[in-house]
Amino acid sequence: MNRVSRRVLLAVGALALAGALAWAYQTDRLPGFAAKDAAKDQGPVAGRSGGGRSEGTVTVTAAKARIEDVPVTIDAVGTVQALNTVTIRTQVDGRLLRLAFTEGQDVRKGDILAEIDPALYQAQYDQAVAKKAQDEANLANARVDLARYERLLVGAYASKQQHATQKASVAQLEALVRADKAAIDNAKTTLDYATIRSPIDGRAGIRLVDVGNILHASDQTGIVVITQLKPIYVVFTLPQQALPAVQKAQGKAKVSALGPDNATPIEVGELTVIDNQIDQQTGTVRLKATFANPNLALWPGQFVNVRLMLDTMKNVLVAPSQAVQRGPNGAFVYVLGPDNVATMRPVTTGRQDETIAVVTSGLEPGEVLITSGFSRLSDGAKVRVMNAPETANAEKNGPGAEDRRSAPSDGAPAPAMRGNRTKR
Repeated sequence: MNRVSRRVLLAVGALALAGALAWAYQTDRLPGFAAKDAAKDQGPVAGRSGGGRSEGTVTVTAAKARIEDVPVTIDAVGTVQALNTVTIRTQVDGRLLRLAFTEGQDVRKGDILAEIDPALYQAQYDQAVAKKAQDEANLANARVDLARYERLLVGAYASKQQHATQKASVAQLEALVRADKAAIDNAKTTLDYATIRSPIDGRAGIRLVDVGNILHASDQTGIVVITQLKPIYVVFTLPQQALPAVQKAQGKAKVSALGPDNATPIEVGELTVIDNQIDQQTGTVRLKATFANPNLALWPGQFVNVRLMLDTMKNVLVAPSQAVQRGPNGAFVYVLGPDNVATMRPVTTGRQDETIAVVTSGLEPGEVLITSGFSRLSDGAKVRVMNAPETANAEKNGPGAEDRRSAPSDGAPAPAMRGNRTKR
């Protein structure tokens, strides 16, 4: 048999073997494949009945709807500004001899901060004093001569012209003495400028010049900046739509400066100023609040969250914000009914923040609302509450609220790990 015939036979045999294997696979007669296909067909059923997520009881947390007073507030971001900021500059030229403060020191009004070489200004002052003494001596002599001429004029021993001339000389010297007194005051003021004092109570910053430098009154840099920290301002802006409510509350409105978490109050102050015009480019109005700042918790230039309290809503029905869900038809809540069955109920809400929501209709005080587990929850679902609703009422009152929401109550078993995937 030649080589070509052998190749033809091998090809025919391979095709026949492939056809036999295909027929065996289609008729489930190929060993090992039937079981896999059966398992594939039964896989979804087995998954739903075995290892799939259970569609039974849903683990949730709950809280009661309650009646309480709700503050009406507006949140904004503000900038802390010092009550007064003064750049200390010299008013006379000269060499800086001494800095009498320590950087970061609290200073009082009138405290000495720096000294300029006073030698030149002391000499000018002494010169002015001496000139006044000289002119006073001349004035005294002129007054004696005037008295003598007055006596001689009575006996006709002196002319009226001599008497008038002497009288004018006395007046001239009196004016010169007054000018000397003004020159002394000017020299003394200039000499006092050589000793630089703090004009306000405040805190000294980092010095801007070193001892030994020649300072000039025209220098713009200054020596040091004094900042008044008690009290202190916080300046913030609000939309112009809020202006009527703010104007109504002015005089009694309290302003809280909050920490980075937008919940912890740093200081509480009062609204003191509403700007006299609205910024046309942004449509906002600037406001200024004053804080006592006794502990220096507020610092100039600091950004803080600001909460302005305008009014208080008395005796309104509130629910936890996480209990209020949104759907195509509006807001709704899940109410815990008898036998731990969740019932979906539409509600109408008013003001709402990150903690509570005011419910104007759809709920009654004391009804228990579900606050977690919404990803597996549906209307009529069976639930298991892992916390006491009475405890949930205090969620917003302390820093451990999140721990209380996630911890099971006494006597309730801890939930499995996959049950913790809740949507709030």
